[in-house]
Amino acid sequence: MVVTLIIACEVGFWVLLAAGLALRYLARMPRTGAAVLLAEPVLELVLLIVTAIDLKNGATADWKHGLAALYIGYTIAYGHYTIKWVDGHFSHRFAGGPPPVKPPRYGMARAKHEGMLWLRTVLWVALSAGLLQLAIWYVGEDGDTASLRSWQATSLRILIIHGVIAVSYLIWQKKDPDRGRAPAPEETAGAGRKSLR
Repeated sequence: MVVTLIIACEVGFWVLLAAGLALRYLARMPRTGAAVLLAEPVLELVLLIVTAIDLKNGATADWKHGLAALYIGYTIAYGHYTIKWVDGHFSHRFAGGPPPVKPPRYGMARAKHEGMLWLRTVLWVALSAGLLQLAIWYVGEDGDTASLRSWQATSLRILIIHGVIAVSYLIWQKKDPDRGRAPAPEETAGAGRKSLR
């Protein structure tokens, strides 16, 4: 039941996102669209309640409950970022909005971008580990919490791996191939023609 609900929440997330953006840009109903987008957190709340009820009713704490905790943490940490990203692309594609700003590709700017994403992962892991710890306390010492503790270790591994990736962008910064490049003759000529106008 929990796995089915996780899948339903994921599908619901994208359905609500599509409906909210369609109302906002295609139907020209920005307030209604915003209200639909604000309903997104309700999905995580439903999943949290159902998971708690499942444990309360005597279900053995296993990988499904751990996955639910990681899913909730992820959607809280990355949900707004994902919505903003999709909103920018949708606005550009269907409502004549400006092209979405792409993340930097080179140097310290890229390293900073990756560091900010890693901080979101820190939030994700902290929320997930916290929910897992609450579930462990909820089950109590008499219950089997090995699977929940295993998910805590998994979330920590995710944090470390993402941290290594983020640090690699800081240590081995990719250089902009156009930086320091002399302008091509046709670019200089074009600039000269513009100045004569």
